[in-house]
Amino acid sequence: MRDAVAHFVHVSKRYPAGLLRRPILALDNVTLRVPSGEIVGLVGPNRAGKSTLVKLLLTICRPTAGQITRLGRPWRDRGTLAGVGYIHESQSLPRHLTAWGLLEYYGAVSGLPGRTVRQRATKLLDRVGLADRDREPIARYSKGMVQRLALAQALLNEPELLVFDEPTEGMDLVARRMVFDALIEQRRQGRSALLVSHALADVEFLCDRVAVLREGRLVFFGPTPELTAGDGVSLERAVEPLYHREEELVGV
Repeated sequence: MRDAVAHFVHVSKRYPAGLLRRPILALDNVTLRVPSGEIVGLVGPNRAGKSTLVKLLLTICRPTAGQITRLGRPWRDRGTLAGVGYIHESQSLPRHLTAWGLLEYYGAVSGLPGRTVRQRATKLLDRVGLADRDREPIARYSKGMVQRLALAQALLNEPELLVFDEPTEGMDLVARRMVFDALIEQRRQGRSALLVSHALADVEFLCDRVAVLREGRLVFFGPTPELTAGDGVSLERAVEPLYHREEELVGV
């Protein structure tokens, strides 16, 4: 088993800001890793650089400086994306497709045999409570149902790395439990996940490690108990000073 499923080494990202304006520094010399078999929480205030880090991990954009590896290969190797499952908080799925058709499509994109896709799709649609509506167009689905379908899609390829960006947004309590169970099962099977969330209670409950970004810089990265142990405070209270103070507290 590889040591880390994702690794950022001195990564920076600048976005152009237009004529005669200074580029926007979204990430500044960030080094962190997602170890195999662990769930890493990525937290920070708005505009901290969390979305940019996820985009870099998924090859949606490219770094200005530094090195990124995904599943042991350079970030440019798009073939490794077949081993990644992804959910975004504002999931946009083709509205004309049915749930069944969507999973067939993503299964083909991931290179899965048709028989495997059908077997897994049957189980996953039942798991997320959509088996009785799997032939309806996604256009008829509520936001919560779309998020449930997105969870099924993310798990279809049994990914080595799950990337969940605010996955429980718009979900009811039952669906939230499904997400939690998926993450816990991912770790139990020796696979990994990156959870981006403002729900710090969820991060504290689920994550082995936490990375805190502020203004594009990594101000803490280490085991979750390092922030909460000793004073017996919640993760929310522990990270709040890191969102504001100037000095860094970067874990090993």
